[in-house]
Amino acid sequence: MMAGIFLHFVDSDFGYDSDVDFDSNYDSNFDSNFDSNFDSNFDSNFDSNSIFTDSSQVGLGSSSTCKSSGNWQLATWRLDWFLLAAFADHHPRRPSPIPSAGPEMAMGLLAKSLRSIVRNDAMRHDPDAIYNGRTIALVCCACFGGMLFGWDTGAIGGVLAMGPTRDKFGYKNRSKTDMSNLDQNIVSTLQAGCFAACLAASWIADRFGRRSALVGAGLLTTVGVLLQAASGIHGVLAVMYVGRFISGLGVGCASTVTPLYVSECCPRAIRGGLTAFYQLFNVFGIMVAFWINYGCLLQLKAPAVYIVPLALQAVPAILLVVGMLLSPESPRWCAQTDDWDGTLSVLVKLRGLPAESEYVSQEMQEMAGQLEHERRLMGDANFRSLMREMWLVPANRKRALITVVLMVCQQLTGVNAINYYAPQILTNLGMTGPDSSLFATGVYGVVKTVACILFLLFIADSLGRRKSLLWTSPMLMVVLFIIGIYGRVQPPVEGNPVTAFGYVAIACIYLWAAFFQFGWGPACWILISEIPTARLRAVNVSMGAATQWLFNFIMARTVLTMQNTMGYKGYGMFFLFGSFDCFMGVFVYLFVPETKGLSLERMDELFGLPEPGKRPDAGPEGGQRLDAGPGDGRRVAGVCGEDAGKT
Repeated sequence: MMAGIFLHFVDSDFGYDSDVDFDSNYDSNFDSNFDSNFDSNFDSNFDSNSIFTDSSQVGLGSSSTCKSSGNWQLATWRLDWFLLAAFADHHPRRPSPIPSAGPEMAMGLLAKSLRSIVRNDAMRHDPDAIYNGRTIALVCCACFGGMLFGWDTGAIGGVLAMGPTRDKFGYKNRSKTDMSNLDQNIVSTLQAGCFAACLAASWIADRFGRRSALVGAGLLTTVGVLLQAASGIHGVLAVMYVGRFISGLGVGCASTVTPLYVSECCPRAIRGGLTAFYQLFNVFGIMVAFWINYGCLLQLKAPAVYIVPLALQAVPAILLVVGMLLSPESPRWCAQTDDWDGTLSVLVKLRGLPAESEYVSQEMQEMAGQLEHERRLMGDANFRSLMREMWLVPANRKRALITVVLMVCQQLTGVNAINYYAPQILTNLGMTGPDSSLFATGVYGVVKTVACILFLLFIADSLGRRKSLLWTSPMLMVVLFIIGIYGRVQPPVEGNPVTAFGYVAIACIYLWAAFFQFGWGPACWILISEIPTARLRAVNVSMGAATQWLFNFIMARTVLTMQNTMGYKGYGMFFLFGSFDCFMGVFVYLFVPETKGLSLERMDELFGLPEPGKRPDAGPEGGQRLDAGPGDGRRVAGVCGEDAGKT
């Protein structure tokens, strides 16, 4: 009886689940041990007032007093702790569960919530402790690197559409073609800086580490943003160009290193969703910048109306610097530099498991095995050997080509054509006036953000990357064709209200944004950061990011020209991008495999990388554990074995 009372109070007041934490041996003896010890001492303990000093004060011993709800709650509280004290006294070998219930319960609830959302084999087998707040915090800090790009993307189009900006930078005396060219020059200067940064980002990330590279990216972006804001005071285009190029160096570096860093730090079961945080922060930055533009247009006067949106681009850059100074280095970069003590230390912190745990030991062995395998296959790394390894080894060449084509396809969806020039495009669809078009652009940002959240929660690690790309490709094509048909058969007429078909076309812009975030937006960044082999990961992601920025630059330089030349108000542009979407789905179907739930070290198996020695053997969690082999493998075996607890 007393055991039942104890379990009732603990379960109800402290959230403790006896079925989980009490083992079978303990349960079988609990009632007899507890009752015999407790019942023999209950009366003496109670009568001697070891817990209660006066029954009348706490509501026991007087029926009238017991009717007081406050006294009864106090009595219940004291009885709880009396029972816990009795339990602790008579069962010293088993510590009280209450002090550790909070964090354990939090991890258990997080893991339970993730398992109800994420459906893959790794999620079912891996321990609960690896799904913790430390990993989420690290991902959020790093993904401010994605917000750098998004904030600039959302800010610059709205700023250039404002009348005061056009007055300050001398648009008035220019032809329509010249104004379009000036817009494209200002926007594309950042992409030029991004492309240049990506060419060096892999070397920086491998030489100085992912963490240091992101700190440098934040500092460069901050300097560039300050120059952009300063250019608005006097309307000096040269300063604007320099500021945007320097910002581009920071944004480009962050776009390479952020997905790389996140994918190397995250547990395999939820790596897709957490890497998609990069895209989430990107679109969230776009949304915030859209609404800042709209608010500034309503509330501020020149020159603050355009200087404030430009200056606020420094916010995510500063947050990135501060966040990365507080975050650890990537464990896989530590392993790549033979810092196995650092690798173990970071894994213990991120996974929330002891150094000698089976999960941490296996992860260390996988990293060591893959690195040793690559060194035996290709020898020591330098730029020339890495390029030979990437393009002469068929498995690596296939991954490099997938990376390049995916990033080209992502830009050919027309994403940044709409992101950069959304106000102008919505105006062409009938949303007249800068305030109306900026408001509609803000709604566009909200749609993208919500859709990206839904992707990372319910799609990335459940439906997977491949299927996400496959089903969204035809959807993107359909909505773009509808917009193109509207522009061809019933174009908007200036001064007339928007027609019913016009509202359908505007709704299709929002549908397009949602479909893009369900697939081609985040899934491409996930894939290019996880499919490369370990030694080529930084180079591969850098090449993918450089490709993305090159075609981003092309889009920024040509979209307004296409609007002016491809049919009335550019309706042909939507047919062009829609046609690309159709072919993109075919490419994914033929060449892109599914990667959800696989560890980074298993990507070599998926793509059939040849191996010089022993094949992988089955790991304890349903995956594969790569044989560590000689050299580094022996070192790691010592770290992960009996010596692990001493590190």
